[in-house]
Amino acid sequence: MVQIPNPPPPEPSAARSVPTSADVARLAGVSRATVSYVLNNTGAVRISEPTRRRVREAARELGYVPHAAARSLRAGHSRMVLMPAPSFPAGPLYSRFLSGLQRALGRLDYTVVQYGTVGVHGDEAARAWAELRPVAVLAPGSDLGPQGVEILKRSGARAVVTLGPEAVEGAHALLTDQEGVGRGATRHLYDRGRRRIGVVVPAERGLDVFSAPRLDGARQAVAGTDATVTELPLRYEEGDAARLAARWRPLGLDAVFAYNDEYAMLLMRALQDEGLDIPGGDFAFAVVRLLVLSSWRLAHFRRLEAHPDPVLAAVAAKGVKELTYHRQYAAEWCVRLGDGTDESHRRMRAALDEVAPYLGELHSAYDVRDEVADDLRQVTEAAGLTLPVYRPLPGSGRAGEHTEHLAPLLTELQGIARAHPEATW
Repeated sequence: MVQIPNPPPPEPSAARSVPTSADVARLAGVSRATVSYVLNNTGAVRISEPTRRRVREAARELGYVPHAAARSLRAGHSRMVLMPAPSFPAGPLYSRFLSGLQRALGRLDYTVVQYGTVGVHGDEAARAWAELRPVAVLAPGSDLGPQGVEILKRSGARAVVTLGPEAVEGAHALLTDQEGVGRGATRHLYDRGRRRIGVVVPAERGLDVFSAPRLDGARQAVAGTDATVTELPLRYEEGDAARLAARWRPLGLDAVFAYNDEYAMLLMRALQDEGLDIPGGDFAFAVVRLLVLSSWRLAHFRRLEAHPDPVLAAVAAKGVKELTYHRQYAAEWCVRLGDGTDESHRRMRAALDEVAPYLGELHSAYDVRDEVADDLRQVTEAAGLTLPVYRPLPGSGRAGEHTEHLAPLLTELQGIARAHPEATW
């Protein structure tokens, strides 16, 4: 019997030392002060670009990053902007706003840190935020009060910005007129002949600060008219939407202000499952149509940006910004629905099949088909969809050849002129 000796245990490897600014200075052949100036983006000291490159390459090679706490101690303040997570469900529009804000702050050399808000509210939350010594705080919601603002400022915060519906004493405020949102949406429906208007009021905690003034604004919009407003509490759950849809017919509503797109889509699906007709067609059709039209118009406006007429070029540049937003909005919904459930994917395919034949007529004025096709292909591939090969519809409205759909449209448009043929305009 041969006994095999156990191998000796491996000697513990020496812990790797953390690289310091002195290591970077030695490798780059500069002083520690120069390393500090370069890596902290100090603009007050002129340093040549080759030296800056040498310092950055040395830091990269050693894996060195500046110590944020030490930098804050030297400067007397941090470069951290604290952004507490909102306590309410954030939709795509709000998320895009926050993402853009973070990118802009990053370009100014601020570090944006999101802070969870579970379990702490009001002044208690402000004390927790103050422990991190942020240079600024962007606080969504309405929990923060004047005392909390004072706590943050005493801890070194140079700016406190609230994103709630009301201003807070001592803080800057980014306000949205929520009553105005409700008034505008309801007046839009009223002007289109709707008289029994439902207003969705989300039941989730934290959204009442937005939904309550919107409901007030909706009621103000129809005060003194023959229209009525019905409050529709709704949780963002399929079961709750199904229960609301089941009692929809007795409500006798002819229009809905659905708070936002997420709640609108949830309610539309529940109403369709209940066998109710939705005016305006399927939501998938709406977003596909918006995607096609915004992509087409965006291609035209991008060309006009290079127009020799400076006024026309400036108008086009402004239009590009607006159309880029609409196109992005539609593209995000197309991806969410196309890459969502089997049902949402099916509806997106059907919407593409319905809209695609109209692409040919769009291109008959100015040929931007290659730009539009590339744009649509990027979105459909991200959504797991395929842009259908379509056969253009016969005729062309631009050439005076119309389908049977034009007649009822003209009848409605000419109704007043036919009823009052002697009227002057």
